[in-house]
Amino acid sequence: QAELVESGGGLVQPGGSLRLSCAASSWTFSISGRAIGWFRQAPGKGREFVATITWSGASALFPDSVKGRFTISRDTGKNIVYLHMNSLKPEDTAVYFCAAADTSAGFGYLEEKQYTYWGQGTQVTVSS
Repeated sequence: QAELVESGGGLVQPGGSLRLSCAASSWTFSISGRAIGWFRQAPGKGREFVATITWSGASALFPDSVKGRFTISRDTGKNIVYLHMNSLKPEDTAVYFCAAADTSAGFGYLEEKQYTYWGQGTQVTVSS
């Protein structure tokens, strides 16, 4: 069983918006104190970094492909991390995964290998 669960995916038209959520899948696991990342994988392609946020929420990083369109936030009270996706494009179509690191340091983590725990993903399809 995956420690994380994503939700909020779906079908949206180009230019539309979606908000994805990432939370612990059970009470035995907590995202408290961990950096959280979002990655995506399109058919036939490798997994791509999308966003990361530190535990405090003071720092977040994005690749150029989504910068200015995606934001990330976390509700520490509810232990949920959100990926807000605006101005969606067909090339944003992918399965989106959230991941949790063992720690939270610096400005966040950009690489898959820096994350220990993963969700099973949620499909986002951008199409007219």
